[in-house]
Amino acid sequence: MPSRPRVSIVLIFLDEERFLDAAIDSVRAQSFRDWELLLVDDGSSDGSGEIARRHAASDPDRVRYLEHPGHSNLGPSAARNAGIAASHGEFIAFLDGDDVWLPERLARAVALLDAHPEADMAYARTQYWWSWAGPEAKERDWDQPHGFRADRTIAPPELLRKFLEGEAAVPCIGTLTLRREAVVSCGGFVDEFRGLYEDQVFLARVCIGHAVYVSSDLWDRYRQHPDSACATAARSDASDRARDAYLAWLVQFLASRGLRGTPLWEAALRAGKPRSRRWHARMARALRQAARRFLGADGDAARRIAGDP
Repeated sequence: MPSRPRVSIVLIFLDEERFLDAAIDSVRAQSFRDWELLLVDDGSSDGSGEIARRHAASDPDRVRYLEHPGHSNLGPSAARNAGIAASHGEFIAFLDGDDVWLPERLARAVALLDAHPEADMAYARTQYWWSWAGPEAKERDWDQPHGFRADRTIAPPELLRKFLEGEAAVPCIGTLTLRREAVVSCGGFVDEFRGLYEDQVFLARVCIGHAVYVSSDLWDRYRQHPDSACATAARSDASDRARDAYLAWLVQFLASRGLRGTPLWEAALRAGKPRSRRWHARMARALRQAARRFLGADGDAARRIAGDP
């Protein structure tokens, strides 16, 4: 294999000993072979770290095991950033430790990015995968539609606007493939987002300035199980709080890019339109926190951004 692989695969995991072998096996089963695999352990306490180290030892030229200093748990954003920093490939693709790829996934992604040099990212559709648990669940499997005409390049920042307006389904992380230069130039993931909406923060950073090719193919399977981050959040108000934090961050992000008053700005405001007085209070707090954290705004400026008197 050349010293620089075409694709660096960043596979993150936290306590995924039940599923990690299947995720790694789906990488090894790819018809496209010019890749490196970075297995990033986000502080696992089960046997998944040993599984990852075993795979790395069996194929040291292409598979590497990574962990944070002190075997810390820093969240999916920091884990993916660690994999990105250690990567060497022309392209970067992502996979989580409980999901799997279909065999032609990399081949199709690389072919599309080669054929469309104007695009810095490509993605396709994802199957919400229930039947891993048994054939009786097959009828629950669901292929996520895009919600718009695919098989074309979308210029920036139109795709982000579509996400915010509900005109496009947000893609799953396992279907994203990007040019490494685009990942680096946009700053990667935001470490403060430790689960839920960290992918949408990353997509906002990418889609605001980079063209994206959207394919109608099906490339990956998103395993549905009760211990996933999304399923766990659905049993509490964590998802609402994460959405508030994302929209607060997005408003500040767009403001920092000089995009106040644009259609994208208006779409972000509509997406964050208060649904209740309690929601508005949470949103105002989140806006103040985001202003301080991401822009270094003082208290008065943060209150103005949040709409407080």
